[in-house]
Amino acid sequence: MSRAIPMKQASVDHSTRRLTFRKRALIFNYMVELQTAPLDSIFHALGDATRRRMLRELASGERTVSQLAQPFSMSLAAASKHIKALENAGLVRREVRGRTHLCSLDPGPLANAHEWLSFYERFWTDRLDALEQLLRAEDAHQSRPPKGDDE
Repeated sequence: MSRAIPMKQASVDHSTRRLTFRKRALIFNYMVELQTAPLDSIFHALGDATRRRMLRELASGERTVSQLAQPFSMSLAAASKHIKALENAGLVRREVRGRTHLCSLDPGPLANAHEWLSFYERFWTDRLDALEQLLRAEDAHQSRPPKGDDE
C-alpha cells in the first residue's frame, strides 16, 4: 500500500537547494576549473594559426616581439596579445631586457597536451586495426572460389 507524501514534505526531502549553496558551488567549480584550465589554455593558444607559427619560430631560439610580429605585418600591440595568450598557457616566457622584450619557448606544457591526445591516438589506432582485420577477412572470404564450381 503506497502512502501519499504531503507536498511540503516531498519538496523538503527532494530539494535541490543543497546543490545551489554558494560555498558548495564555489568548491565544485574550483575543482572543475583546477582540472581543465591548463589544458584549456594550451589548446586555446594552439587554436590560432598565428600563435602556432610564433611557437614554431621560437622553437629555433629566442625572438623579440618585433621579430615575432614581422612575418604577420601586425602591430606590436597585436603581437603582444598573441604572446600573452601563449604566456598564459605557459608555452612562452618573456624576459624584459631594457626596452626589448625577448620571448623563448617553454615546451613543458605541450607534454600535457600530448598526453591527453595520446589517449585518442591509441583509441583510433585500435579502431583502425580492427577495421583492417575486418577488411582482410572480407577480402580473404571473397577471394575463395565458390564451392561446387570445380565440377
